[in-house]
This record gives sequence, C-alpha cells and structure tokens, in this order.
Amino acid sequence: KGWGNPNPNNQLRSNSKTKPWKKQKPQSQPPKTPNQRPKPNPKKTPNPDKVQNNSLPMTGGAFDFKRATTSLTDDELISSPKRVTLVRHGLSTWNEESRIQDSVGIPSSERKKKGSSNMSVLTETGIRQAERCKKALANIPFDGCFSSPISRAKSTAEIIWQGREEPLVFIDSLKEAHLFFLEGMKNGQSPRFHVLFMLKYYSLEGIIYLNLKAVDAKQIYPKEYTTWREDPASFQVNGIYPLRKVWGTAREAWKEILLTPGEHFLVVTHKSILRALICTALGLGPERFRATDVNNGGITVFKFNPGGEAMLQNLNMTSHMYSDHVYLY
Repeated sequence: KGWGNPNPNNQLRSNSKTKPWKKQKPQSQPPKTPNQRPKPNPKKTPNPDKVQNNSLPMTGGAFDFKRATTSLTDDELISSPKRVTLVRHGLSTWNEESRIQDSVGIPSSERKKKGSSNMSVLTETGIRQAERCKKALANIPFDGCFSSPISRAKSTAEIIWQGREEPLVFIDSLKEAHLFFLEGMKNGQSPRFHVLFMLKYYSLEGIIYLNLKAVDAKQIYPKEYTTWREDPASFQVNGIYPLRKVWGTAREAWKEILLTPGEHFLVVTHKSILRALICTALGLGPERFRATDVNNGGITVFKFNPGGEAMLQNLNMTSHMYSDHVYLY
C-alpha cells in the first residue's frame, strides 16, 4: 500500500494499437497536392528584419511630435527639422574633489598675469573621457559645435572636435550656473573642516574666486546649502534665484542653436546648464532641476520639428565609457 500510483488516470496515454514503451515510427507525410505550397525553410529564407552585424533595426518610432512640448524658438519656424547632441564635459579637478563648480573661471588676461588657469580643469581621466566621446561620435556628421567657454567644457569640445572642419563656437549662454559663495566649497561629503582663505576680486569678465583651502559648504552656510540641495529652485542670494536665471540662459542657448542653419549640432557644456537645457526642452520648470542626471561624458540627443518643439531621443548615453561603442543615429 502506498507504492502504486493512486491515480491511474495520470498515466501517459498511448495509442491503443501500440505499446507505450516501444519507440514509435514517424508517420509518413501525406503526398503534396498541386495546390499545396511548401513550407518555407527558415535557414534558406532571408529575414527582412535583419541588418548587418546581426542587429535589429530601430522600429516603433514616433510619427510626429507636434505640440508635444512648447516651442523653443518662440514659434519662429526653423529652416528644417534638427537634431542636437548634448555632451557633458569630462571629469574635472573639482568634480574629483567633490567641490561645487565655478561658473566663471579666471579670464585669459588674468591667467597671463598670475600664471593660473580656470580653477576647475580636466583631469587625466576627463581627457580620456573626452577622447572616448570623440571616438563614439566619429560617424555622426555634425554641421557645427557650440560650447561653453569655461576651460573644462572648452577643452572637452576641442578634443571631440579635433579634425573636423565645421565651426566650433563658444557662447556665454552655455556657462555653468552661478552659485555665488558656494562655488569652490565642498559638497558636504567631507567630514573634515578646513580653514578658508578666499580672495575675491572683480574684473570685467565677472566675479572671480580663488580658494586656497576648501571648506564644507554645509558647515559654513547650513541653511543656504540645505536649500540648494533639497529645494534648488528656492535657493536665492540677495533676491537672485540662480536656477531661474539659468533657465532663461538655457532658452537663449536653444534659440541661438536652433536658428543656426544646419541639421545636426553638437553642444558641450556643464551639468547644471545641461539639466536646464533638458528640462526647458521638455517644458519642465526649475522645480524639476534634479529630475534628470548626466554623467561626465554622458550623451543626450534631442530631435526638433520645424516649430522648434523637442522630442527626447536618448538620455545620458554612457556605453562608450565602458566599451569601444560607436553611435550611429
């Protein structure tokens, strides 16, 4: 008892004329009739969906995106549909030190006098990241490049653009957001407290900060720093809201880029202005500042219709940072 099958109905059913333990002979196929079409052989029939390198083509793209977002050209029609590729600069010295980036840098006239350069410049890693961007975008035909004139972005753009004949233009509307006294300070991630020696002077090109020792911003300006980190749209200094200002400069940059003759442009700039460019293109306000993130060397792609309305195609692509991936779009 208990050794047999309690439910004989669970046994495998077999043909009544054959025994289940004997190997079945394959049944012969009925002869083909003249009207019967032969079944296609998958090994011989080419697959129209297949392309080179055993990859599949892109499918399911949007037919149109009219009125998907607001016009970035104030409803002024552009010459033709455009594509814009955005790239964040490579790793800088202040990125590496977890310091809040500067928005101005030391102008060329002062560099000659003081033997200095912009306070935050590309590291060796940042240079290699820029070189990877160059290789990844080598097959993309650009009609021109727009870049921030600040050293870390300028150097990245010059590396990527090396060997191309199209114009490389530096525009102030692509500069980093100006965060006043927070610039150059630690991002609240360092437990050590440093003494700050800050020399502040004014020039025709803006306010310049020289930090001999960086401090933790959260310890010096706890209220202001917390507002910047947790509610950046409300961060203000003497009634000036940096994000409101950078939203305005982002729209200025978009308009200048989109009204320039050409079909595909490269833009190299900084993280905060990149976030503003992405958000303004999607119709998002400063309160959505931290809704997107872009890595050093990350690549973002937008398409624009003739009305200057945007559609996000790719966000923060970084495959080229970990492989020899080359983009083609």
